[in-house]
Amino acid sequence: MVLERELALEFARVTEAAALVAARWVGRGDKVGADQAAVTAMRVMFDTVAVNGTVVIGEGEMDEAPMLYIGEKVGCSNRPEVDIAVDPLEGTNIVAKGLYGAIAVLAVAPRGALLHAPDIYMDKIAVGPACKGRVHLDAPVAENLRQAARALHKSVRELTVVILDRPRHYDIIEQVRSAGARIQLISDGDISPAVAAAYEDSGVDILMGIGGAPEGVIAAAALKCMDGDFQGRLCPDGHEEFERCLEMGLSKPDRLLTLDEIVASDDVIFAATGITDSFLLQGVKYIEGRALTQTLVMRSKSGTIRHIEATHRLDKKPLFRDSRIELK
Repeated sequence: MVLERELALEFARVTEAAALVAARWVGRGDKVGADQAAVTAMRVMFDTVAVNGTVVIGEGEMDEAPMLYIGEKVGCSNRPEVDIAVDPLEGTNIVAKGLYGAIAVLAVAPRGALLHAPDIYMDKIAVGPACKGRVHLDAPVAENLRQAARALHKSVRELTVVILDRPRHYDIIEQVRSAGARIQLISDGDISPAVAAAYEDSGVDILMGIGGAPEGVIAAAALKCMDGDFQGRLCPDGHEEFERCLEMGLSKPDRLLTLDEIVASDDVIFAATGITDSFLLQGVKYIEGRALTQTLVMRSKSGTIRHIEATHRLDKKPLFRDSRIELK
């Protein structure tokens, strides 16, 4: 089964819809309302896409999330059969506070090709094509930085490492500083900088540290499209999370996962639309009844990477007349 190229643009429409709706909540201090609006918008648009999709990474279990829950069926066709990983609003706190780095994002692959990662932590390392095969999650931080610098024809002092600003990362932050590399700490949202590492001019060379496992799968899908590299290891906290991994088919939850194990197909589509400005994309801008969006959509089969800048006439968008996504 091949994911037809036309689907890439259809999935771009899905992330655009979520971003357009979520952007109206920027700075309003309501991360729950923003997330629910984005989820609803994305779900409405999925109903127009000609796929037989199953959500394998979503908003939670069926009893936790009314829409886009794990196992939910989306799409309006019997074929192709695909698995879908979604994050309608990556960066709920970012939107609530009006900060930098929120995106609406999804990844699509043939049935069974995406790791069914539970909503737990994952230790990650993400790099672009030049560093592929040169870094390893289990290698010392200083060695990974030396290898990355060599591959990128930089000194270690010229590297920029993105790390989530969390107490659990104090040790890795100290190791990066001791090695001499630069650090950019982020408050939330590690998909965008992981993907940005594959762009030479993004200002990001490598992403390190522990973040959400679902976000790791989505970032891995993007890096698969860009010939980058990603490694991860699930970090189950306690017996309950360990058992959850086993229930989802992960017989050795704490083993190293390579990019090809996380995304076991060369036929992947990734789409993301900016909500607020980020490493990857500009956020939604409003001009006299119109909204401007910037979307990245990629297809690994062809290697095509598209940057779509769109102008939306909001008065012609039925989505904005849906009572389920109105501002409260």
